[in-house]
Amino acid sequence: MHDVLSHLALGFSVALSLKNFAYCFLGVFLGTLIGVLPGVGPLVTIAMLLPITFGLDPVSSLIMLAGIFYGAQYGGSTTAILVNMPGEVSSAVTAIDGYQMARQGRAGPALAVAALSSFVAGIISTIVVAFFGPLVGQWALEFGAAEYFSLMVMGLVFSAVLAHGDLVKSLAMVLVGLMFGLVGTDVTSGMPRFSFGIAELLDGIGFTVVAVGLFAVAEIVQNLAQTEKVEVFSKDVKDLMPTWADIKASTWPALRGTVLGSLFGALPGITASVASFSAYMLEKKLAKDPSRFGHGAIEGVAAPEAANNAAAQTHFIPTLTLGIPATAVMALVLGALTMQGIQPGPQVMTSRPELFWGLVASFVVGNVLLLVLNLPLVGLWARLTQVPYRWLFPAIIVFATIGNYSLNNSAMDVYLCAGAGVLGYVFAKLDCQPAPLILGYVLGPMLEENLRRALLMNEGSFSVFVSRPISLVFLGISFVLLAAMVVPSLRRGRERATEDGDAG
Repeated sequence: MHDVLSHLALGFSVALSLKNFAYCFLGVFLGTLIGVLPGVGPLVTIAMLLPITFGLDPVSSLIMLAGIFYGAQYGGSTTAILVNMPGEVSSAVTAIDGYQMARQGRAGPALAVAALSSFVAGIISTIVVAFFGPLVGQWALEFGAAEYFSLMVMGLVFSAVLAHGDLVKSLAMVLVGLMFGLVGTDVTSGMPRFSFGIAELLDGIGFTVVAVGLFAVAEIVQNLAQTEKVEVFSKDVKDLMPTWADIKASTWPALRGTVLGSLFGALPGITASVASFSAYMLEKKLAKDPSRFGHGAIEGVAAPEAANNAAAQTHFIPTLTLGIPATAVMALVLGALTMQGIQPGPQVMTSRPELFWGLVASFVVGNVLLLVLNLPLVGLWARLTQVPYRWLFPAIIVFATIGNYSLNNSAMDVYLCAGAGVLGYVFAKLDCQPAPLILGYVLGPMLEENLRRALLMNEGSFSVFVSRPISLVFLGISFVLLAAMVVPSLRRGRERATEDGDAG
């Protein structure tokens, strides 16, 4: 307890320094500003603004990225409530009842409850990160190369299994990501791999090239392809303060959502959308009148928003202490850290305490800023939802192009980004999720490094992965997860074949 308090004191001294406070404010403001625009979710926002953070020192960069992240999430909930156009899957749950409240002229209370629930969840989940992050870090100090390899395999399997859509497609996307990560010069032998004689590829494909192309550029093309008109209720944002009945009805759902979100967020591979859906279904099950859900129940806004925000912050536990990103956004954060020369893992807390604890303290600062900034400016954010997309997409493309070019002053990065955008659009049309790909891309080099190190230490024998208990547990969980997904689909296929045979 005393250690945690002294570490938090260090964290607040870092987060409240004038420079870091300014970057936290800038991150929260930019995240909300861009996240509130229709069709632009946290993933696109972070991918687009990522190059801005590379010129900063690692602590300021991470604090600003975290601010952009939860600012964009708040912006995404605003768009979900007013326009029924969630920026990501986890905000889609908020849209179910939030949009109905807006249609009933109660957009103000819906936005206020979303902001207050997010604030409460943010503060509580920060306490969870402060107490449980170091415990996970100490446990992870027992890990060797074999354990890290098996943990990363489990993280990749989690991402494939829990991604929306077909398991085979998700696993294929993981493999494509692993191959992207292998492009460049082999560290051990010095030989070029998959560079096809192109000198610019000897250093590998840049992280921002893949992130911006797959998410920002591909998302723009998809949005431009949509033709349906969207009804916006931004003119109805009035009576912002929720009534006492609203507060009473949403308090316990917000607290339950916070607990669920904190629990799910701390587990590697579990996305915030799982927490949001679980919180929503729990409230529906506990409600005296479940039929209200889907027709403007305020509990249906409070619970998923709290779960979403809590999970977003506790996601940093496995990302920083284990080096396993839970979501595509966390993969972007992990990639940003590695580009700053920081290797995520349990040693982060001991070797760079100002980084870990400064980030934890910035969660509190950022959530307070989010509340203070967003409630008075809710009218402005509401008006921004009316910006036509035909004005937005050229600006996003320009930001993406300048950001990619400025990192290495390389035109090849711009061409590769455009290629990644085309690839992302093709994947969307084939119903392949890009999140497993980006996780495979980020974890690929670390996976290979730990595989080689483990085999080198065990004279080339693969038995090291099953002879060490922790490694065996991780591989066992991976196998059980795959079997749980594959066996039912095989059984369904066999039953279908039998029915077709009987019909014939």
